[in-house]
Amino acid sequence: MPKSISGTRHKMDVLIIGSGAAGMTLALNLPDTSNIAMLCKQDPNDGSTYYAQGGMAAVLDEYDSTDSHIEDTLKAGAGLCHRDVVKHVVEQSPDIIDWLVTMGASFDRRVSSSGRSEFHLTQEGGHSHRRVIHAKDATGREISHRLGTALSKQSNCKIYTQHIAIDVLTSDTLGGASKHCIGAYALNLETGKVDLFQADCVVLATGGASKVYLYTSNPDTASGDGIAMAWRAGCRVANLEFNQFHPTCLYHPTARSFLISEALRGEGARLRLPDGTLFMHNFHAEAEMAPRDIVARAIDHEMKRVGCDFVLLDISHKPATFIRKHFPNIYNKCLEFGIDINEDPIPIVPAAHYTCGGVITDINGRTDIKGLYAVGETSFTGLHGANRMASNSLLECMVFARSAAADIAAQTTPSINTSSIPSWDESQVTASQEDVILSHNWEELRRLMWDYVGIVRSNRRLQRAKRRIHLLQQEISDYYGHFSVNSDLIELRNLTQVAELIVNSALARHESRGLHFNQDYPHLAPDSEDTILEPLNYQCDQ
Repeated sequence: MPKSISGTRHKMDVLIIGSGAAGMTLALNLPDTSNIAMLCKQDPNDGSTYYAQGGMAAVLDEYDSTDSHIEDTLKAGAGLCHRDVVKHVVEQSPDIIDWLVTMGASFDRRVSSSGRSEFHLTQEGGHSHRRVIHAKDATGREISHRLGTALSKQSNCKIYTQHIAIDVLTSDTLGGASKHCIGAYALNLETGKVDLFQADCVVLATGGASKVYLYTSNPDTASGDGIAMAWRAGCRVANLEFNQFHPTCLYHPTARSFLISEALRGEGARLRLPDGTLFMHNFHAEAEMAPRDIVARAIDHEMKRVGCDFVLLDISHKPATFIRKHFPNIYNKCLEFGIDINEDPIPIVPAAHYTCGGVITDINGRTDIKGLYAVGETSFTGLHGANRMASNSLLECMVFARSAAADIAAQTTPSINTSSIPSWDESQVTASQEDVILSHNWEELRRLMWDYVGIVRSNRRLQRAKRRIHLLQQEISDYYGHFSVNSDLIELRNLTQVAELIVNSALARHESRGLHFNQDYPHLAPDSEDTILEPLNYQCDQ
């Protein structure tokens, strides 16, 4: 065997890859006796949770009901939500809010007509009631802060920043008869070496894959790492053709991925063409409050019809004090770019926002491989169907993270000899002098996904994308085999894998439903089911 050049070896009970709401919630619900490691690429707050503006859906109002929340979710999901999962999640929503409040989360409140203090609830697309609890327009930041503060007080959890996971490890690679997840390799960005993290259980909480598109509301960390790693390890994935494009992302040459919350439309903001004409009433009876897939397609249609680069979101008819009170972060950010939303409409475009499909799990977060779990946007639970309803995702993160924590705590440690796991071997590779290949392929992948696999698709575009992705995969595989890994290579390898899965899922669906619209199949099929892809090395050992 060639000489091994590697980083540090670590051993823990549970390895959590990702530090967003799902990962932190899981860590906080594991027993105090568990030895936990959490990996994050940069700062723990660099994930999507921190940037979530709108809020969390929960049945808290006396005029709302669990049944109503369930039916709204099923309707938004266009016939593909799993009703039992939806019921399971919605029923737990009040308890999740109570738990966050005990963690110190401060949500906006108002004084009712009877003089009683109660949560201020807003309404977003697809909801028939006001049921979105929020902290101004920075709910994710508030939740991240409170969970992070609580986690920092736990001595049993060590957070490894500047670490990016490369692949998970399974026992069959050591010659074992059964397949059990036993850890992961991760690049230490500070040392440049690859560390080995051995663990009895590994949890993928890496978020979604919206960075596969040229325009996205997500932070740079959303590169589909968990989905790609699980697929390579042998897990099935489902419904990856359903990529949610948020209708309203700020359009400005120097504004990078700044989301304009759907809550603005919930509070009366209107969509207009550049000449001021309203248009959403031509597409849906609920106009601006239609589900996100309809709003995004309507904007895309109008931009192409009139040949404009953006449309306008106008809330200037609301009192200035109301705007600054409810949307202080959006107000201040827009002001930085010379847009006073008290007086002027906001130029916006749709942007890739949420990955509705992912790694198939059960109700406890278990994947197809023993000891490997997936929670949050990385997973496919059946909750979102063909279109995620606004503000259901933070709720999903916490419900399934708590279930997964309970399941992990109940597991017995497998009798697997992990001492024979080899350290990372890079003795046969060299440092690259051709990183231009990565930057070129990175740009090409994201642009072809935007042009060919975006809001509106066709068979011809999908087939063209598939052919080009295959060539990119060959180039990246060759690069991966000859040069030392770095963060750009790891993320590009993962994004290209997820891109292939998205295209194959889209080609397999011969209808238009929810977030997936194919011009060659513009109608709903009478019967529809989840799109499930199986890797060649799939074997269910659960």
